[in-house]
Amino acid sequence: MSNLRITNCHIHTFTTDHVPRWYPHPLLTPFKAVPTLAKGVAVLLDLIGQDRRADVVHRLYKFQETGHGVGQEEVFASILPFYPGDTRFVVLPMDMSQMGFGPVRKDIARQHDELARLATHPLYGKQVIPFATVVPGKPGSVVEMKRAIGELGFRGLKLYPRIGYAPDHPELMSEVYPYLVEHNLPVLSHCARGGVAGRHLSPEEADRLTDPRAFIPVLEAFPELRVNLAHFGGLADWESYVNDGIDPHDPQARQENWLASILDMLRYGGYQGLYADISYTVFNFSAFLPFLRVFLEDERIADRVLFGSDYYMTKQESLSERAVCFGLRDALGEGLFRQIAEINPECWLGERTLER
Repeated sequence: MSNLRITNCHIHTFTTDHVPRWYPHPLLTPFKAVPTLAKGVAVLLDLIGQDRRADVVHRLYKFQETGHGVGQEEVFASILPFYPGDTRFVVLPMDMSQMGFGPVRKDIARQHDELARLATHPLYGKQVIPFATVVPGKPGSVVEMKRAIGELGFRGLKLYPRIGYAPDHPELMSEVYPYLVEHNLPVLSHCARGGVAGRHLSPEEADRLTDPRAFIPVLEAFPELRVNLAHFGGLADWESYVNDGIDPHDPQARQENWLASILDMLRYGGYQGLYADISYTVFNFSAFLPFLRVFLEDERIADRVLFGSDYYMTKQESLSERAVCFGLRDALGEGLFRQIAEINPECWLGERTLER
């Protein structure tokens, strides 16, 4: 199919300069400073039979290998060989300064500024769709978000509730969402049990803040707002859906599985602005792809799914961006792939209206 313009709706270019000094644990600080040290330790752990620990350290190495000692431009350039030259990328910053793991070298204003420079790069700036981020309750955060959108021309907002705030935080409801609606801009929110979390939060509290149902008050209060629940519920809930199933006689079971919960919100909720991207989740390719293909047979789902990869978090996986993108295109067929990789992203970004 000719003239297909892919929009990858979920990538990152933040670097170790934007990660708290002691995240994920103070004892791992030496590994962060010298990534090759982590690689050596991973090999040693593997040799002595500590496979799980070896995998954790190896993942840390892969992350540090990409984001250590470079700028956002270098990280962005590293994804380009995997895609056609006209592919666009929604680039998502992270403000991790409030997580409780110490200071960051470069604050969110500097991260936004660097991303703005990337979006005006003479060679590939047109491929960059920059999003701002906000941490409600942090002094000056909303002002900085409005600067990134109003002055730097950013095109949407990234939220990360697992840091320690609810999607219906009063500051979001009173200042942020009305601003997005006024400017016809979308929002993307992390929606998976994995990922970073505030040090002060229990896993249960972090999940409560990230649960897709936590966005229902937002969707009801702002029906015009276009919301992407990233990761479509996440790996753990996809694995549970596939391997454990869902008790049809338990009315709570579908709500407790985040994949099923999002599917039901898309099918029956009446939320016209609700979307979900398949970033990172699709990298469990062989297990999940048949389910995704069947889900997309329902137009109510097919119209709301977005292609995204979660680069460069996916550097931790064995499959490359190119392998997943081509495999997805081959398995779904050109029509469905165009729907999730071109048409739906343009609708979510406010560039076109869905024609059905």
